[in-house]
Amino acid sequence: MPVTDLLERNAKLYPDEVALVELNPEMADTRRISWKEYDLIEPTRFEPYRRQITWKVFDEKANRFANLLLSRGVKKNDKVAIIMYNCLEWLPVYFGVLKTGAIAVPFNFRYDAEEILYCTELAEVDIIVFGPEFIGRIETYAERLARGRLLLYVGDNCPSFAESYRELVADCSSKSPCIPLTDDDFGAIYFSSGTTGFPKAILHKHQSLSQAAEMEARHHGTGRDDVFLCIPPLYHTGAKFHWMGSLFAGSKAVLLKGASPEVILSAVSSEKCTIVWLLVPWAQDILDALDSGRLSIEDYNLDQWRLMHIGAQPVPPSLIKRWLEYFPNHQYDTNYGLSESTGPGCVHLGVENVHKVGAIGVPGYRWECKIVDESDNEVEKGEVGELCVKGPGVMTCYYNNPEETAKILKDGWLYTGDMAMQDEDGFYFLVDRKKDVIVSGGENIYPVQIENFIRTYDKVKDVAVIGIPDTRLGEKTAAIIEVKDGMICTEAEIEEYCMGLPRYKRPKTIFFEEIPRNATGKIEKPKLRKMHGAENLVAMENRS
Repeated sequence: MPVTDLLERNAKLYPDEVALVELNPEMADTRRISWKEYDLIEPTRFEPYRRQITWKVFDEKANRFANLLLSRGVKKNDKVAIIMYNCLEWLPVYFGVLKTGAIAVPFNFRYDAEEILYCTELAEVDIIVFGPEFIGRIETYAERLARGRLLLYVGDNCPSFAESYRELVADCSSKSPCIPLTDDDFGAIYFSSGTTGFPKAILHKHQSLSQAAEMEARHHGTGRDDVFLCIPPLYHTGAKFHWMGSLFAGSKAVLLKGASPEVILSAVSSEKCTIVWLLVPWAQDILDALDSGRLSIEDYNLDQWRLMHIGAQPVPPSLIKRWLEYFPNHQYDTNYGLSESTGPGCVHLGVENVHKVGAIGVPGYRWECKIVDESDNEVEKGEVGELCVKGPGVMTCYYNNPEETAKILKDGWLYTGDMAMQDEDGFYFLVDRKKDVIVSGGENIYPVQIENFIRTYDKVKDVAVIGIPDTRLGEKTAAIIEVKDGMICTEAEIEEYCMGLPRYKRPKTIFFEEIPRNATGKIEKPKLRKMHGAENLVAMENRS
Protein backbone atom coordinates (compact mmCIF):
# COMPACT_ATOMS: atom_id res chain seq x y z
CA MET A 1 0.00 0.00 0.00
CA PRO A 2 1.54 3.36 -1.01
CA VAL A 3 2.12 5.76 1.89
CA THR A 4 -0.22 8.25 0.22
CA ASP A 5 -3.05 5.86 1.14
CA LEU A 6 -2.05 6.20 4.81
CA LEU A 7 -2.37 9.98 4.61
CA GLU A 8 -5.80 9.73 2.99
CA ARG A 9 -6.89 7.16 5.58
CA ASN A 10 -5.86 9.47 8.44
CA ALA A 11 -7.68 12.40 6.84
CA LYS A 12 -10.88 10.34 6.79
CA LEU A 13 -10.55 8.71 10.22
CA TYR A 14 -9.03 11.61 12.19
CA PRO A 15 -9.85 14.75 10.16
CA ASP A 16 -9.80 17.22 13.05
CA GLU A 17 -6.90 15.76 15.02
CA VAL A 18 -3.50 17.44 14.91
CA ALA A 19 -1.07 15.83 12.48
CA LEU A 20 1.88 18.22 12.48
CA VAL A 21 3.15 21.03 14.67
CA GLU A 22 5.96 23.39 13.71
CA LEU A 23 7.92 24.95 16.57
CA ASN A 24 10.47 27.65 15.94
CA PRO A 25 11.66 29.23 19.22
CA GLU A 26 14.03 31.58 17.38
CA MET A 27 11.05 33.31 15.75
CA ALA A 28 9.01 33.64 18.94
CA ASP A 29 9.27 37.44 19.06
CA THR A 30 9.54 38.23 15.36
CA ARG A 31 7.13 35.95 13.50
CA ARG A 32 4.39 37.90 11.69
CA ILE A 33 1.80 36.24 9.47
CA SER A 34 -0.26 38.09 6.87
CA TRP A 35 -3.97 37.25 6.70
CA LYS A 36 -3.44 35.85 3.24
CA GLU A 37 -0.76 33.51 4.49
CA TYR A 38 -2.86 32.71 7.56
CA ASP A 39 -5.70 31.52 5.29
CA LEU A 40 -3.36 29.29 3.33
CA ILE A 41 -1.86 27.76 6.47
CA GLU A 42 -5.30 27.13 7.98
CA PRO A 43 -3.95 26.36 11.46
CA THR A 44 -6.33 25.02 14.07
CA ARG A 45 -4.44 27.11 16.58
CA PHE A 46 -1.88 29.85 16.19
CA GLU A 47 0.84 31.20 18.44
CA PRO A 48 3.72 33.51 17.53
CA TYR A 49 6.20 30.72 16.85
CA ARG A 50 3.89 27.72 16.64
CA ARG A 51 1.79 26.45 13.75
CA GLN A 52 -0.17 23.23 13.39
CA ILE A 53 -2.34 21.45 10.87
CA THR A 54 -4.85 18.63 11.14
CA TRP A 55 -4.78 15.42 9.11
CA LYS A 56 -7.57 16.79 6.91
CA VAL A 57 -5.69 20.01 6.16
CA PHE A 58 -2.45 18.06 5.62
CA ASP A 59 -4.15 15.90 2.99
CA GLU A 60 -5.85 18.88 1.35
CA LYS A 61 -2.54 20.74 1.06
CA ALA A 62 -0.93 17.70 -0.53
CA ASN A 63 -3.85 17.47 -2.97
CA ARG A 64 -3.59 21.16 -3.87
CA PHE A 65 0.09 20.81 -4.67
CA ALA A 66 -0.47 17.59 -6.61
CA ASN A 67 -3.12 19.29 -8.72
CA LEU A 68 -0.82 22.24 -9.30
CA LEU A 69 1.90 19.92 -10.56
CA LEU A 70 -0.52 18.06 -12.81
CA SER A 71 -1.75 21.37 -14.26
CA ARG A 72 1.86 22.08 -15.26
CA GLY A 73 2.17 18.80 -17.11
CA VAL A 74 3.90 16.71 -14.45
CA LYS A 75 3.53 13.01 -15.14
CA LYS A 76 4.50 9.71 -13.57
CA ASN A 77 8.26 9.36 -12.94
CA ASP A 78 9.02 13.07 -13.39
CA LYS A 79 11.29 14.32 -10.60
CA VAL A 80 10.51 17.12 -8.16
CA ALA A 81 13.35 18.34 -5.94
CA ILE A 82 12.65 19.80 -2.48
CA ILE A 83 15.17 22.02 -0.75
CA MET A 84 13.70 23.61 2.37
CA TYR A 85 14.37 23.74 6.07
CA ASN A 86 11.93 21.79 8.24
CA CYS A 87 8.60 23.59 8.17
CA LEU A 88 4.88 22.92 8.03
CA GLU A 89 4.92 22.98 4.21
CA TRP A 90 7.64 20.32 3.81
CA LEU A 91 5.64 17.12 4.18
CA PRO A 92 2.51 18.32 2.27
CA VAL A 93 4.82 19.23 -0.63
CA TYR A 94 6.48 15.79 -0.44
CA PHE A 95 3.15 13.96 -0.41
CA GLY A 96 1.78 16.20 -3.14
CA VAL A 97 4.62 15.01 -5.37
CA LEU A 98 3.92 11.36 -4.51
CA LYS A 99 0.20 11.76 -5.24
CA THR A 100 0.97 12.67 -8.87
CA GLY A 101 3.06 9.55 -9.45
CA ALA A 102 6.15 11.72 -9.76
CA ILE A 103 9.34 11.04 -7.81
CA ALA A 104 10.18 13.19 -4.78
CA VAL A 105 13.85 14.23 -4.63
CA PRO A 106 14.79 15.81 -1.27
CA PHE A 107 18.02 17.86 -1.30
CA ASN A 108 20.39 18.29 1.62
CA PHE A 109 19.88 21.86 2.86
CA ARG A 110 23.63 22.18 3.30
CA TYR A 111 24.28 21.84 -0.43
CA ASP A 112 26.04 24.82 -1.93
CA ALA A 113 25.08 26.18 -5.36
CA GLU A 114 27.40 23.80 -7.20
CA GLU A 115 26.06 20.75 -5.36
CA ILE A 116 22.46 21.81 -6.04
CA LEU A 117 23.26 22.05 -9.75
CA TYR A 118 25.13 18.73 -9.69
CA CYS A 119 22.29 16.83 -7.97
CA THR A 120 19.65 18.49 -10.16
CA GLU A 121 21.39 17.24 -13.29
CA LEU A 122 22.33 13.85 -11.82
CA ALA A 123 18.72 13.04 -10.87
CA GLU A 124 17.31 14.71 -14.02
CA VAL A 125 15.06 16.94 -11.93
CA ASP A 126 12.08 18.60 -13.65
CA ILE A 127 10.90 20.96 -10.88
CA ILE A 128 12.66 22.53 -7.90
CA VAL A 129 10.73 23.63 -4.81
CA PHE A 130 12.82 25.84 -2.52
CA GLY A 131 12.51 28.01 0.57
CA PRO A 132 13.72 31.56 1.32
CA GLU A 133 17.04 30.41 2.79
CA PHE A 134 18.10 29.11 -0.63
CA ILE A 135 17.36 32.10 -2.85
CA GLY A 136 21.04 33.02 -3.18
CA ARG A 137 22.17 29.49 -3.95
CA ILE A 138 19.45 28.94 -6.55
CA GLU A 139 20.08 32.38 -8.06
CA THR A 140 23.76 31.52 -8.66
CA TYR A 141 22.76 29.07 -11.38
CA ALA A 142 19.18 30.30 -11.91
CA GLU A 143 19.49 30.59 -15.69
CA ARG A 144 20.82 27.04 -16.00
CA LEU A 145 18.45 25.57 -13.39
CA ALA A 146 15.40 27.22 -14.97
CA ARG A 147 16.25 25.87 -18.42
CA GLY A 148 13.33 23.51 -19.07
CA ARG A 149 12.43 23.42 -15.37
CA LEU A 150 9.85 25.06 -13.13
CA LEU A 151 11.23 26.80 -10.04
CA LEU A 152 8.68 27.13 -7.22
CA TYR A 153 9.35 29.36 -4.22
CA VAL A 154 7.80 28.69 -0.80
CA GLY A 155 7.83 31.95 1.18
CA ASP A 156 7.21 35.68 1.06
CA ASN A 157 8.62 38.03 -1.61
CA CYS A 158 9.05 35.58 -4.46
CA PRO A 159 12.25 36.20 -6.47
CA SER A 160 11.87 37.14 -10.13
CA PHE A 161 13.39 33.88 -11.42
CA ALA A 162 10.73 31.69 -9.70
CA GLU A 163 6.96 31.36 -9.29
CA SER A 164 5.12 31.59 -5.99
CA TYR A 165 3.98 28.27 -4.53
CA ARG A 166 1.51 29.95 -2.19
CA GLU A 167 -0.21 32.01 -4.87
CA LEU A 168 -0.47 29.08 -7.24
CA VAL A 169 -1.78 26.42 -4.82
CA ALA A 170 -4.47 28.78 -3.51
CA ASP A 171 -6.35 28.35 -6.80
CA CYS A 172 -5.97 24.55 -6.97
CA SER A 173 -8.51 21.93 -5.98
CA SER A 174 -8.16 20.27 -2.59
CA LYS A 175 -9.62 17.03 -3.95
CA SER A 176 -7.44 13.99 -4.50
CA PRO A 177 -6.10 13.70 -8.06
CA CYS A 178 -6.80 9.95 -7.84
CA ILE A 179 -3.67 8.86 -9.70
CA PRO A 180 -3.41 5.06 -9.30
CA LEU A 181 -0.21 3.98 -7.52
CA THR A 182 1.27 0.61 -6.59
CA ASP A 183 4.18 -0.50 -4.43
CA ASP A 184 6.15 -1.13 -7.63
CA ASP A 185 5.98 2.49 -8.76
CA PHE A 186 9.02 4.66 -8.15
CA GLY A 187 8.55 7.06 -5.24
CA ALA A 188 11.70 8.87 -4.18
CA ILE A 189 15.34 9.59 -4.87
CA TYR A 190 17.53 10.20 -1.85
CA PHE A 191 21.19 11.13 -1.94
CA SER A 192 24.08 9.46 -0.20
CA SER A 193 25.62 11.64 2.50
CA GLY A 194 28.53 12.63 0.30
CA THR A 195 31.10 12.00 3.07
CA THR A 196 33.24 10.16 0.51
CA GLY A 197 32.79 12.50 -2.46
CA PHE A 198 29.87 13.83 -4.51
CA PRO A 199 26.58 12.17 -3.53
CA LYS A 200 24.97 9.31 -5.43
CA ALA A 201 21.25 9.31 -6.30
CA ILE A 202 19.42 6.43 -4.58
CA LEU A 203 16.17 5.34 -6.25
CA HIS A 204 13.40 3.76 -4.14
CA LYS A 205 10.00 2.34 -4.99
CA HIS A 206 6.85 3.04 -2.99
CA GLN A 207 7.34 -0.38 -1.43
CA SER A 208 10.40 0.99 0.40
CA LEU A 209 8.43 3.91 1.80
CA SER A 210 5.52 1.74 2.97
CA GLN A 211 7.91 -0.77 4.53
CA ALA A 212 9.65 2.01 6.46
CA ALA A 213 6.36 3.33 7.83
CA GLU A 214 5.09 -0.03 9.08
CA MET A 215 8.49 -1.10 10.38
CA GLU A 216 8.96 2.10 12.42
CA ALA A 217 5.54 1.74 14.03
CA ARG A 218 6.20 -1.92 14.88
CA HIS A 219 9.72 -1.37 16.23
CA HIS A 220 8.68 1.41 18.60
CA GLY A 221 5.10 0.45 19.33
CA THR A 222 3.90 3.79 17.99
CA GLY A 223 0.26 4.30 18.93
CA ARG A 224 -2.44 6.88 18.46
CA ASP A 225 -1.54 8.65 21.70
CA ASP A 226 2.16 9.00 20.97
CA VAL A 227 3.76 12.33 20.04
CA PHE A 228 6.97 12.14 18.05
CA LEU A 229 9.53 14.95 18.29
CA CYS A 230 11.33 15.34 14.97
CA ILE A 231 14.49 17.45 15.13
CA PRO A 232 16.76 16.26 12.28
CA PRO A 233 16.20 17.57 8.74
CA LEU A 234 13.35 16.00 6.78
CA TYR A 235 15.46 15.64 3.64
CA HIS A 236 17.25 12.81 5.44
CA THR A 237 15.84 9.29 5.41
CA GLY A 238 16.33 9.01 9.18
CA ALA A 239 14.02 11.88 10.10
CA LYS A 240 11.50 11.15 7.36
CA PHE A 241 11.05 7.47 8.03
CA HIS A 242 11.07 7.73 11.80
CA TRP A 243 8.24 10.24 11.35
CA MET A 244 6.40 7.76 9.13
CA GLY A 245 5.73 5.68 12.24
CA SER A 246 3.43 8.55 13.25
CA LEU A 247 1.86 8.49 9.79
CA PHE A 248 1.21 4.75 10.13
CA ALA A 249 -0.31 5.17 13.60
CA GLY A 250 -2.22 8.39 12.83
CA SER A 251 -0.55 10.26 15.69
CA LYS A 252 0.87 13.75 16.16
CA ALA A 253 4.42 14.81 15.38
CA VAL A 254 6.30 18.00 16.22
CA LEU A 255 8.85 19.55 13.83
CA LEU A 256 11.32 21.41 16.01
CA LYS A 257 13.75 24.02 14.73
CA GLY A 258 16.72 24.08 17.07
CA ALA A 259 18.63 21.40 18.94
CA SER A 260 19.93 23.01 22.12
CA PRO A 261 19.23 21.10 25.35
CA GLU A 262 16.89 23.85 26.55
CA VAL A 263 14.89 23.85 23.32
CA ILE A 264 14.58 20.04 23.19
CA LEU A 265 13.45 19.62 26.79
CA SER A 266 11.06 22.57 26.50
CA ALA A 267 9.47 21.06 23.40
CA VAL A 268 9.11 17.64 25.03
CA SER A 269 7.52 19.34 28.03
CA SER A 270 5.13 21.72 26.26
CA GLU A 271 4.01 19.36 23.49
CA LYS A 272 3.87 16.26 25.74
CA CYS A 273 6.20 14.34 23.45
CA THR A 274 6.52 10.62 24.12
CA ILE A 275 9.10 9.57 21.49
CA VAL A 276 12.29 11.50 20.70
CA TRP A 277 14.97 10.58 18.20
CA LEU A 278 18.32 12.16 19.04
CA LEU A 279 21.73 12.28 17.44
CA VAL A 280 24.72 11.48 19.65
CA PRO A 281 25.91 15.12 19.94
CA TRP A 282 22.46 16.29 21.08
CA ALA A 283 22.17 13.57 23.71
CA GLN A 284 25.68 14.42 24.87
CA ASP A 285 24.79 18.11 25.14
CA ILE A 286 21.70 17.33 27.23
CA LEU A 287 23.74 15.17 29.61
CA ASP A 288 26.46 17.81 29.90
CA ALA A 289 23.85 20.47 30.68
CA LEU A 290 22.34 18.25 33.38
CA ASP A 291 25.76 17.33 34.79
CA SER A 292 26.76 20.99 35.07
CA GLY A 293 23.49 22.00 36.73
CA ARG A 294 22.66 24.41 33.91
CA LEU A 295 19.45 22.45 33.40
CA SER A 296 17.31 20.56 35.88
CA ILE A 297 14.87 17.79 35.00
CA GLU A 298 12.50 19.09 37.68
CA ASP A 299 11.89 22.24 35.63
CA TYR A 300 10.15 20.30 32.86
CA ASN A 301 7.16 17.99 32.48
CA LEU A 302 8.83 14.85 31.17
CA ASP A 303 6.88 12.00 32.77
CA GLN A 304 5.15 11.10 29.49
CA TRP A 305 8.47 10.73 27.62
CA ARG A 306 8.76 6.96 27.21
CA LEU A 307 11.31 6.32 24.43
CA MET A 308 14.63 7.85 23.41
CA HIS A 309 16.31 6.33 20.40
CA ILE A 310 19.47 7.13 18.49
CA GLY A 311 20.79 6.33 15.04
CA ALA A 312 22.90 7.62 12.14
CA GLN A 313 26.22 6.78 13.82
CA PRO A 314 27.84 4.41 16.34
CA VAL A 315 26.50 5.03 19.84
CA PRO A 316 28.97 4.91 22.76
CA PRO A 317 27.63 2.54 25.45
CA SER A 318 28.92 4.97 28.08
CA LEU A 319 26.51 7.63 26.80
CA ILE A 320 23.48 5.37 27.21
CA LYS A 321 24.60 4.33 30.68
CA ARG A 322 24.72 8.00 31.68
CA TRP A 323 21.36 8.66 30.00
CA LEU A 324 19.60 5.91 31.93
CA GLU A 325 20.98 7.31 35.18
CA TYR A 326 19.01 10.51 34.53
CA PHE A 327 16.05 8.81 32.82
CA PRO A 328 15.79 5.33 34.38
CA ASN A 329 12.25 4.78 33.09
CA HIS A 330 13.08 5.44 29.45
CA GLN A 331 12.94 2.74 26.84
CA TYR A 332 15.97 2.90 24.59
CA ASP A 333 16.59 1.74 21.05
CA THR A 334 19.28 2.26 18.47
CA ASN A 335 18.65 1.98 14.76
CA TYR A 336 21.07 1.12 12.00
CA GLY A 337 20.54 1.74 8.32
CA LEU A 338 21.59 3.51 5.16
CA SER A 339 19.74 5.68 2.68
CA GLU A 340 20.19 2.68 0.37
CA SER A 341 18.05 0.66 2.83
CA THR A 342 15.41 3.38 3.24
CA GLY A 343 17.17 4.76 6.27
CA PRO A 344 17.00 3.38 9.80
CA GLY A 345 15.76 0.03 10.99
CA CYS A 346 17.12 -2.75 8.80
CA VAL A 347 19.00 -3.60 12.01
CA HIS A 348 17.74 -2.34 15.35
CA LEU A 349 18.47 -3.09 18.98
CA GLY A 350 14.86 -3.34 20.18
CA VAL A 351 13.52 -1.69 23.32
CA GLU A 352 13.56 -5.03 25.11
CA ASN A 353 17.32 -5.46 24.63
CA VAL A 354 18.82 -2.61 26.62
CA HIS A 355 21.15 -5.19 28.22
CA LYS A 356 22.85 -5.37 24.81
CA VAL A 357 23.69 -1.67 24.55
CA GLY A 358 26.71 -1.42 22.28
CA ALA A 359 25.20 -3.70 19.65
CA ILE A 360 23.33 -2.29 16.65
CA GLY A 361 20.92 -5.15 17.24
CA VAL A 362 19.12 -7.81 15.26
CA PRO A 363 17.49 -7.83 11.80
CA GLY A 364 14.58 -5.41 11.63
CA TYR A 365 11.01 -6.20 10.64
CA ARG A 366 11.08 -8.21 7.36
CA TRP A 367 14.87 -7.87 7.03
CA GLU A 368 17.68 -10.44 6.77
CA CYS A 369 21.37 -9.91 7.60
CA LYS A 370 24.65 -11.71 7.01
CA ILE A 371 28.38 -10.98 7.40
CA VAL A 372 30.76 -11.93 4.60
CA ASP A 373 34.50 -11.97 3.96
CA GLU A 374 36.32 -10.57 0.91
CA SER A 375 35.27 -13.65 -1.10
CA ASP A 376 31.58 -13.21 -0.20
CA ASN A 377 31.60 -16.24 2.10
CA GLU A 378 29.68 -15.95 5.36
CA VAL A 379 31.98 -15.73 8.36
CA GLU A 380 31.60 -17.50 11.70
CA LYS A 381 30.08 -15.76 14.69
CA GLY A 382 32.65 -13.61 16.42
CA GLU A 383 34.56 -12.92 13.18
CA VAL A 384 34.64 -9.51 11.48
CA GLY A 385 33.36 -9.05 7.95
CA GLU A 386 31.17 -6.83 5.81
CA LEU A 387 27.54 -6.48 6.88
CA CYS A 388 24.98 -7.23 4.17
CA VAL A 389 21.22 -6.71 4.45
CA LYS A 390 18.25 -7.88 2.40
CA GLY A 391 14.62 -6.83 2.59
CA PRO A 392 11.73 -4.86 1.06
CA GLY A 393 13.44 -1.52 1.74
CA VAL A 394 16.53 -2.10 -0.41
CA MET A 395 17.00 0.53 -3.11
CA THR A 396 16.27 -0.21 -6.75
CA CYS A 397 19.59 1.24 -7.92
CA TYR A 398 21.87 4.21 -7.98
CA TYR A 399 20.07 6.29 -10.57
CA ASN A 400 21.89 6.32 -13.90
CA ASN A 401 24.92 4.60 -12.31
CA PRO A 402 24.93 0.88 -13.12
CA GLU A 403 28.62 0.47 -12.27
CA GLU A 404 28.23 1.65 -8.67
CA THR A 405 24.94 -0.24 -8.37
CA ALA A 406 26.67 -3.49 -9.29
CA LYS A 407 29.25 -2.96 -6.55
CA ILE A 408 26.68 -2.66 -3.77
CA LEU A 409 23.76 -4.87 -4.93
CA LYS A 410 24.40 -8.59 -5.39
CA ASP A 411 21.58 -11.15 -5.67
CA GLY A 412 19.24 -8.89 -3.74
CA TRP A 413 21.75 -8.29 -0.94
CA LEU A 414 22.87 -4.75 -0.13
CA TYR A 415 26.57 -4.60 0.75
CA THR A 416 26.71 -1.86 3.35
CA GLY A 417 30.45 -1.14 3.47
CA ASP A 418 30.28 -1.48 7.26
CA MET A 419 32.45 -3.96 9.13
CA ALA A 420 30.56 -5.91 11.77
CA MET A 421 30.53 -9.06 13.85
CA GLN A 422 27.77 -11.20 15.34
CA ASP A 423 27.93 -12.52 18.87
CA GLU A 424 26.75 -15.90 20.14
CA ASP A 425 23.30 -14.46 20.97
CA GLY A 426 22.75 -13.31 17.39
CA PHE A 427 23.30 -9.61 17.98
CA TYR A 428 25.24 -7.58 15.43
CA PHE A 429 27.97 -5.18 16.51
CA LEU A 430 29.27 -2.45 14.23
CA VAL A 431 33.06 -2.48 14.15
CA ASP A 432 33.69 0.35 11.67
CA ARG A 433 33.25 1.61 8.14
CA LYS A 434 35.18 -0.56 5.71
CA LYS A 435 36.88 2.55 4.33
CA ASP A 436 37.72 3.83 7.81
CA VAL A 437 39.70 0.78 8.89
CA ILE A 438 43.30 1.73 9.65
CA VAL A 439 46.02 -0.66 8.50
CA SER A 440 49.07 -0.02 10.68
CA GLY A 441 52.06 -2.27 10.33
CA GLY A 442 49.85 -4.94 8.76
CA GLU A 443 47.37 -4.80 11.67
CA ASN A 444 43.71 -3.88 11.12
CA ILE A 445 42.62 -1.22 13.62
CA TYR A 446 38.97 -0.26 13.98
CA PRO A 447 38.58 3.41 15.00
CA VAL A 448 35.14 3.02 16.62
CA GLN A 449 36.60 0.76 19.30
CA ILE A 450 39.17 3.40 20.23
CA GLU A 451 36.62 6.22 20.04
CA ASN A 452 34.26 4.41 22.41
CA PHE A 453 37.09 3.96 24.91
CA ILE A 454 38.30 7.58 24.81
CA ARG A 455 34.74 8.93 25.15
CA THR A 456 34.56 7.43 28.63
CA TYR A 457 37.16 9.95 29.85
CA ASP A 458 35.23 12.60 31.75
CA LYS A 459 36.83 15.59 30.02
CA VAL A 460 36.09 14.38 26.48
CA LYS A 461 33.04 15.74 24.68
CA ASP A 462 33.66 14.12 21.29
CA VAL A 463 36.39 12.15 19.55
CA ALA A 464 37.32 10.89 16.10
CA VAL A 465 40.11 8.46 15.29
CA ILE A 466 41.65 8.41 11.81
CA GLY A 467 44.70 7.02 10.10
CA ILE A 468 47.42 9.42 9.01
CA PRO A 469 50.50 8.66 6.87
CA ASP A 470 53.53 7.05 8.50
CA THR A 471 56.71 6.13 6.65
CA ARG A 472 57.37 3.01 8.72
CA LEU A 473 53.88 1.68 9.51
CA GLY A 474 52.05 2.96 6.43
CA GLU A 475 49.41 4.50 8.69
CA LYS A 476 49.29 5.39 12.33
CA THR A 477 46.32 6.21 14.54
CA ALA A 478 45.53 9.80 15.37
CA ALA A 479 42.87 10.87 17.86
CA ILE A 480 41.13 14.20 17.32
CA ILE A 481 39.57 15.21 20.63
CA GLU A 482 37.00 17.87 21.44
CA VAL A 483 37.15 18.81 25.11
CA LYS A 484 34.05 19.63 27.16
CA ASP A 485 33.32 23.32 27.59
CA GLY A 486 35.23 24.94 30.44
CA MET A 487 37.65 22.04 30.86
CA ILE A 488 41.37 21.75 30.13
CA CYS A 489 42.81 18.48 28.91
CA THR A 490 46.41 17.65 28.00
CA GLU A 491 48.00 15.19 25.65
CA ALA A 492 49.68 13.51 28.62
CA GLU A 493 46.29 12.89 30.26
CA ILE A 494 44.94 11.18 27.15
CA GLU A 495 48.09 9.11 26.72
CA GLU A 496 47.87 7.93 30.31
CA TYR A 497 44.18 7.11 29.99
CA CYS A 498 44.82 5.15 26.79
CA MET A 499 47.17 2.84 28.67
CA GLY A 500 43.96 0.90 29.21
CA LEU A 501 43.99 0.00 25.50
CA PRO A 502 46.18 -2.67 23.88
CA ARG A 503 49.45 -1.10 22.75
CA TYR A 504 48.69 -1.32 19.02
CA LYS A 505 45.37 0.52 19.48
CA ARG A 506 46.78 3.47 21.41
CA PRO A 507 46.74 6.72 19.41
CA LYS A 508 50.20 7.71 18.25
CA THR A 509 49.19 11.35 17.70
CA ILE A 510 46.66 13.52 19.50
CA PHE A 511 45.01 16.71 18.28
CA PHE A 512 42.65 18.95 20.24
CA GLU A 513 40.02 20.60 18.03
CA GLU A 514 36.31 20.62 17.22
CA ILE A 515 34.93 17.47 15.61
CA PRO A 516 33.15 18.23 12.33
CA ARG A 517 29.83 16.43 11.89
CA ASN A 518 27.32 16.63 9.06
CA ALA A 519 23.62 17.44 9.42
CA THR A 520 22.82 13.84 10.38
CA GLY A 521 25.50 13.68 13.06
CA LYS A 522 28.07 11.62 11.19
CA ILE A 523 31.71 12.53 11.75
CA GLU A 524 33.18 13.97 8.56
CA LYS A 525 36.34 11.88 8.55
CA PRO A 526 37.37 12.74 4.98
CA LYS A 527 37.55 16.37 6.11
CA LEU A 528 39.72 15.39 9.08
CA ARG A 529 41.99 13.27 6.90
CA LYS A 530 42.45 16.16 4.53
CA MET A 531 43.38 18.42 7.44
CA HIS A 532 45.84 15.95 8.92
CA GLY A 533 47.31 14.12 5.93
CA ALA A 534 45.90 15.11 2.55
CA GLU A 535 48.41 13.03 0.61
CA ASN A 536 46.90 9.86 2.09
CA LEU A 537 43.26 10.78 1.55
CA VAL A 538 42.70 9.27 -1.90
CA ALA A 539 44.34 5.97 -1.03
CA MET A 540 42.24 5.60 2.09
CA GLU A 541 39.00 6.52 0.37
CA ASN A 542 39.57 3.97 -2.43
CA ARG A 543 40.65 1.09 -0.22
CA SER A 544 38.25 -1.83 -0.38
